[in-house]
Amino acid sequence: MPAHDLALLTEAALKAGDIALRYWKQGAKSWDKGGGHGPVTEADLDVNEMLADRLLAARPGYGWLSEETEDGAARLAAERVFIIDPIDGTRAFMAGENTFAHSLAVAERGRVTAAVVYLPALDRLYTACDHGPALCDGAAIAASARAGAEGATLLATQSSMAPALWPGGVPQVRRSFRASLAYRLCLVAEGRFDGMVTLRDAWEWDIAAGALIAERAGAMVTDRAGAQIRFNAAHPQAAGVVVAAPGVHGALMGGLVQKWERPA
Repeated sequence: MPAHDLALLTEAALKAGDIALRYWKQGAKSWDKGGGHGPVTEADLDVNEMLADRLLAARPGYGWLSEETEDGAARLAAERVFIIDPIDGTRAFMAGENTFAHSLAVAERGRVTAAVVYLPALDRLYTACDHGPALCDGAAIAASARAGAEGATLLATQSSMAPALWPGGVPQVRRSFRASLAYRLCLVAEGRFDGMVTLRDAWEWDIAAGALIAERAGAMVTDRAGAQIRFNAAHPQAAGVVVAAPGVHGALMGGLVQKWERPA
């Protein structure tokens, strides 16, 4: 079933790219969703509508969780659920940057079993299913073999590296950033960066697909407290995300604050 779902997600992601590119750099209408949820564009909504129509028609028994669809409790009773971000990195999309992505996943009983992240402006396709390899454009990818955090390349916001969050000492890393969280996870999976950290609570649709791709590439994937992330939760947010090569992940976790009372 995961391989069957992966083929469906891949086809849908490529179609999503066709729609998004019709709007990209064309002044797509946009507005703020309010409540601190950021901007949305007409492209996000068109992609979301196509994905819902196509995916749910193919798998009518699956639940649905998407950034651009009002959430409901029905998905919680479904054995399998689609977890979708129609455009991850909407601000980058609006700015004409090429690192926005479509993030599509299927989760079964809390675990992601099939995942696709597609960057249409780069024509770059990341895929994985459980018990299979992580791939980029059909070629196997693997996480970094680096050991230790010193000198590691890390994708993180500047605020995530605040000294108060690292009582064990801020790691001496080379920090970079990409707007799309899904893409950040894939860059770690590909070994182009040694790790990524986001200490704010993370919506499931931003991380579900990339988490499986990183995991199948050999990276360690946990929340900010080091716990396994479960998907299709009633409140669909993870308590931050730390993804890194095995030799880097432990070093990062060892420096982080261990008691979390609020999102960082």
